[in-house]
Amino acid sequence: MSVLAARNLRRAFGALAVTQDVSLDLNAGEVHALIGPNGAGKSSLLAQLAGTLAPQAGRVLLDDVDVTHLPPHVRARRGLARTFQVSALIGRLTALQNAALAVQARGRRPLSILRRPDGDLALETPAREALAAVGLGERADIPAEELSYGERRALEIACALAQRPRCLLLDEPLAGMGHDEGVRIVTLLADLKGRIPMLMVEHDMDAVFMLADRVSVLVQGRILASGRPASVRADPAVRAAYLGEEA
Repeated sequence: MSVLAARNLRRAFGALAVTQDVSLDLNAGEVHALIGPNGAGKSSLLAQLAGTLAPQAGRVLLDDVDVTHLPPHVRARRGLARTFQVSALIGRLTALQNAALAVQARGRRPLSILRRPDGDLALETPAREALAAVGLGERADIPAEELSYGERRALEIACALAQRPRCLLLDEPLAGMGHDEGVRIVTLLADLKGRIPMLMVEHDMDAVFMLADRVSVLVQGRILASGRPASVRADPAVRAAYLGEEA
């Protein structure tokens, strides 16, 4: 069953087409990896799915409901959560406060970064659950700016999970990480696998082929190939366009 779907999405900036008739599905329980060279249009495609970039043609479906013209915050409340390449955390707030803000946003309650969640169980309980799910339960009271880079990436995932999403968009979750931090995030995503559908843009091919149930290759705004990881990896066109002979 498709939880999230793109149908014939098209978007261009002048003469530069970033998505050209792109269709793909994210099914219940799967990790779907979106790979491709820099400039292929991967982040632009995620932005269209999330609602921060409007397609010029095509549709976005969430649980078979057309959400193409809905703004990002409405899609988020309907269950579409996203992480970004660049951190969206508030550094001076604790891990708990950052997660609590995500809970607060989902519940349509007025946002206040000045009010601590302490004592508000409606915010604190799901926030702590999300932190525990990513291994940050003991770091709840540490300001986000004092966390390690890998911990901040884990906190971003916790903030997404705190929204109790139907599906999760991950934009290069391993970007900029060293080996040990990367292993931590891969282990976290492997633990989440099967519990929440994830569409993941990632350049780390070891992580992609370890985690993904399905891989789609985007090249020059078009889906070049899509299928099981082994078949995509062996595709001569994919090897020539992106993976190279090292794959």
